[in-house]
Amino acid sequence: MARRRIVSPTLSALAVAVISGTLALPAAAGTTEQGTGSCTPRVLVLSAMPLELDPLLAHAQADLAHPVMLNDRPFVSGTLEGNQVIMGLTGIGPENAWAATSAAFATFRCPDGSSAISDVVFSGTSGGDYIGDVSVPSAWYYYGPSFAVGDLSTTTGVAVSPALLSLVPAAAAVATPQLEQSTPPGDPACACELTDSTQTPVTVEHTPDVVYSTPGSTVTGLSIDDFSGRTLPCVPTANDIFGCTPCRELDADAAAQAENLAQNGPAFAEPGFFEGYADAPTFDTPPFTPWQDNETAVVAYVSEVLNDTPFIGFRAASDGPSGDPADAYGGDPLMLPGFPSQFFVYRQLAANNAATMTLAFLQQLAAQ
Repeated sequence: MARRRIVSPTLSALAVAVISGTLALPAAAGTTEQGTGSCTPRVLVLSAMPLELDPLLAHAQADLAHPVMLNDRPFVSGTLEGNQVIMGLTGIGPENAWAATSAAFATFRCPDGSSAISDVVFSGTSGGDYIGDVSVPSAWYYYGPSFAVGDLSTTTGVAVSPALLSLVPAAAAVATPQLEQSTPPGDPACACELTDSTQTPVTVEHTPDVVYSTPGSTVTGLSIDDFSGRTLPCVPTANDIFGCTPCRELDADAAAQAENLAQNGPAFAEPGFFEGYADAPTFDTPPFTPWQDNETAVVAYVSEVLNDTPFIGFRAASDGPSGDPADAYGGDPLMLPGFPSQFFVYRQLAANNAATMTLAFLQQLAAQ
């Protein structure tokens, strides 16, 4: 069973201090309302992997010197597109998503005991239709072992906040012209230098778009537990996929992360792991669409159902068929056979497009 480093009393005090502004942080981080003992809640911005959060951190003013460690990963406070935010990685898979999101809600509290989280936004990659497209599902479903709390399944979807969904059309109008069509260099070694000279740019055969529900169609998402209830550990000071820390942050907890990896990593190092991963069930009948990942439904459930906090997720396709009989490869000119081969080629393209839509959405949210 995975060891989950949720939070200690010391970290709880640190989290309250960060949120309330009682630490000596940059001016943007202090949000205490004088004389009230409360604070201005922040938007919790989550991704699963470093390559997904790094494009957002590049636009943020964040206090990287005072992270709060949750689920072996750092969470930092700052501002992003005019919003007070908390930014962090959940880790890959439903179990990590459950642990990290639950820990965030338990940890980030205002001095008066109220939640310091106003909204939750997830930005990341997924299976999808055309590679590079960004999906904004209006409901998320889940397939996998049940959790200790709640009813989370393929039949009980979690509805996304209508108020947040109402901002999507305006955000999509801003983001769509900026979506990338050619693969960027990426940062696989987490060197914070996007100079991978071994990669030849590939241009997908489809102009990326933002896909969301309209009066004539409904977009849903499905999160699948490909790990049979196991928690995938992160790898300290690793790369942009399995790393514990965004590439832009120093890894200050490598020792504990290495211990967790030693305890739980062998099961994921077995031969044929990716073959087993690719053999997971495929859902291609209504209400499901090609938009499938490993975390979003769980984060939506913890946010919307357990904590009554508005949630929205942005997932861009890094792999998957388009659904068009004339195009079985999602616009991939290399005609690679889906996951994981397409993912490794197009992961940064997808992550960047999801981040572009997330940034446009956060601009709309701040304008409210």
